[in-house]
Formats: sequence, C-alpha cells, structure tokens
Amino acid sequence: MTVRTDADTAVHQGALYNADLAPTTPAQRSWTWYHFAALWVGMVMCIPSYTLAAGLIDQGMSPWQAVTTVLLGNAIVLVPMLLIGHAGARYGIPYAVLVRSSFGTQGAKLPALLRAIVACGWYGIQTWFGGLAMYTLLNILTGNALHADPLPVLGINAGQLGCFLAFWALQLYFVLHGTESIRWLETFSAPIKIVMCLFLVGWALRNAGGFGTMMSQPSQFVEGGAKAGQFWAVFWPSLTAMVGFWATLALNIPDFTRFARSQKDQLIGQSIGLPLPMGLLALMSVIVTSATVVIYGKAIWDPVDLSSRFTGIGVGLALLVLTLDTMCCNLAANLVGPAYDFASLSPRRISYRTGGLITAGVALLAMPWKILESTQGYIFTWLVGYSALLGPVAGIMLVDYYLLRRMQLDTRQLFEEQGEYAYRRGWNPAAIIALAAGVLPNLPGFLHAAFPTAFAGVPTFFKVIYTYAWFAGLAISAVVYAGMMKLARPPSRVMSPAAG
Repeated sequence: MTVRTDADTAVHQGALYNADLAPTTPAQRSWTWYHFAALWVGMVMCIPSYTLAAGLIDQGMSPWQAVTTVLLGNAIVLVPMLLIGHAGARYGIPYAVLVRSSFGTQGAKLPALLRAIVACGWYGIQTWFGGLAMYTLLNILTGNALHADPLPVLGINAGQLGCFLAFWALQLYFVLHGTESIRWLETFSAPIKIVMCLFLVGWALRNAGGFGTMMSQPSQFVEGGAKAGQFWAVFWPSLTAMVGFWATLALNIPDFTRFARSQKDQLIGQSIGLPLPMGLLALMSVIVTSATVVIYGKAIWDPVDLSSRFTGIGVGLALLVLTLDTMCCNLAANLVGPAYDFASLSPRRISYRTGGLITAGVALLAMPWKILESTQGYIFTWLVGYSALLGPVAGIMLVDYYLLRRMQLDTRQLFEEQGEYAYRRGWNPAAIIALAAGVLPNLPGFLHAAFPTAFAGVPTFFKVIYTYAWFAGLAISAVVYAGMMKLARPPSRVMSPAAG
C-alpha cells in the first residue's frame, strides 16, 4: 500500500513510515507568513523569555547590554532556522525524517532522541511556570491558603505540586488534537499578547513617572565596578546561551515549515516573528522592572510576582494572560518536535499523538524548579549545556543539505530501509563521528559548570571552548562531517519534485 506526496511520489509504508511522518500534501500546506509570525510571537511571549534580560543583568550587564545580547543571539539563531526550515517547506518532511539524509535511516534516531530529551526538559520548565501562575492566582483568591512547607525531596509544597500537575493536565487537550489546534491557539493569542505587553509598558511608565533609574544603570564591568574588565568573559557564554535558547527550534523548525504555503511565507514570517519580538520583550522587561524599583522599592523580575501585586480584576487578567502565554509557547516549542521525534523511533507503534503523551510524561519527572534555582544554573548549565549537543547536529545537517546534496533529496528513499540513506545498516559513520567530535570538546567545560567542586581541575582551554559551545560544536562537526563525506562516495543528488 502506498500514499502520494504532493509530487505524486510513491512512498512505501514500511517500518520507517507512518502517516504523521509522511510528506505533507498540497491541502496541508496552508500556513502563510502571518501564521509563522504569529507562531513566533506566541512562543517568544513567555515567562522564560521575559526573564532572560534579568539573568544577564544579574551577571553584571547594563540593561542596554542585556537587551543587545538577547537581540544579537536571536538574530544569529535565525540563520540556521531559515536554512534548515527550507527543507521542510520544500519537501514537506519533519526534522526526524530530514535528519535521515545525514545520519542514516536508523542513525537519525540518535539526534531525534537528543532533541526530544531537551524538549522534555523545556516542556517541564514551561509547565512549572504555568502552574506557578495558577498557584499565585489561587493564593490571592483564597487568602494564601495554599502556602505550606516544602515536601521532602521535591522541595516544593503540595499546592505548587498540585498546580503544576493541573497545568500539565490542561495542556493534554492540545496534545491530543495535533498541530492544527496549536496553530489556531497561536494565531488567536498573538494579538492579545501584543496588546498585553503594550498595556504593561503603559502601566509602568504611568505609575513610575518615567523609565526609572534602572535604564541608566551602568554595567558592573566598567572601571570601579564589581566585575571590572570581565565583560567578554560573561558576554560570550551569555551570547551562546541566547542562541541556545532557541537552538532546539533551529533543528526541528521543519516540523512547522512543512506546512508552509511557500518558501517566501516561512522566510518572511520567521524573520518578522523571532529576532525583533525577542529584543522588544527584553526591552519591555527591563522597562517594567525599572518601574517596579520606583513603585515597590525593589526590582521585580518575575512577571508572576508582579502580576500578583495588581489589584482588582487586573490580577486575574494578568495571570490568565501569563497562563495563556506559557501554554502557547510550551505546546509549539516543546511538544510538536519531540512528538515527531519519538514517533520516528518506532513509526509503526508510535504516532504523533503518542509521542506527545510520552513528552508530557517525561516532563513530569524533570523537576524543572531545580533547573531554575539560580541564573547561573539556568543560563550557563542548562542553556549553554544543551546547545553543546544541538549545535553539532545543526552543523552536520547544514553541510549535508547545502554543501553535499545542494538541496536535493529523494523523499521516497528517506522512508526506505535499504535505500540511498541506509549507509551502513542504517547508520552513517561520518555523522556519528562528527557528532562526537563536536560534543566531546565541550564535555569537560560542561562538567565544570554543572559540578564546579568535583571538576575544579578542568584545564582553562576546555572552559574557554565551552564558552562558545554552540558555535564550536557546530563548526567542528561541520568540518569533520564535510571532510569524511568527501572522502567517501559523494551522495547522489536525486530530488523528488516538491513545492519550492
């Protein structure tokens, strides 16, 4: 039995195939530039994005340095986002299938699993933020009735755990109803979020009588500052972390662009929707926090904490919007990709829906509040750490698709167990070696960042490499993969016609 792609190419239903992984049909390619822009606005406007500038200022940057670093990091990650997204729009295939061309039909399960595990961690983090907003609102309504001592081992109280589980359950509707339900949610919510941001800035300026003193606060790196002369030592790992923030989406963006009406739609939509909104959100967070110093006498970076200080109906509205923000980002950024990734591990047994349920289940075990205990752990261990895994995968994919194959793929062969992309028993040794070559140099630096006491003796050389984890991993893997593939037989350049 066969199905037909949009190019009338027969794809055999074998062990590598299921309907969710199959190339999209013309009827499914309905996403316009607005849908992609709205998708990114929906993902950008979330609590972790809001707090990025806070983490950088906490490390010593001035507000303007922090905003510029966020904007620059997102402008950089947009490049691989658009390049990898091209394959999804052209061939209608998700990331888990696209990566078969470089890693092999079986080897592709490794980068798919790496991407899925990171997404599960993020899904847990966002679910924690959503549950925290619910917990704050319920505490306000019940006179702080949920406040209690932390539970043993977990480190959070029963009320926080209950709200975390409730928000997790709330998202299951969209897990079960697929990508179209997520597109509808993002399209509907994007204008609401923009209006809410403008309202929040207006509130801050009106109540503080201006921008406040924080906007003119100097960095701690200037002469006489607490970290004088240390700017570059903080800037580079911070920039890497900002790139790493969306490094997951840079890989699995084909999961969305496969529904694009045209290449132009995904290019314009993503270019509008990612860098500028991230920079503006960082600026807004600094402006609002600067105002809180004037209004409340201290800086309040946590939007949930700030919302709880509003009065009347404003509390409920603010926290409802925060909950919507978190849900939109979580479902689009951290559900779609791993759902396809888990499905690719065993297409006959795992559908997109089942993959989504696995993602949600693993997220329960992540204990995300532990990751967020400090900005040091969040930025320099979590964000930089997983970028060291994903950067090498991006480098291999880019070299394979653009340099070696010149954007030409045979979609039918991507589903064939013994076809062109089978390499050696389904594994491409060049990709595996290149991945290891990109990851291993960053491992000592990661261990030092995660466990500074146990790995205090890590040589400075490896600490420096880890500072540039995503960039270093991408470059090393790209060079190694290109060299090894050039020594082997050049891949054939057979393309299945598809929408360009």
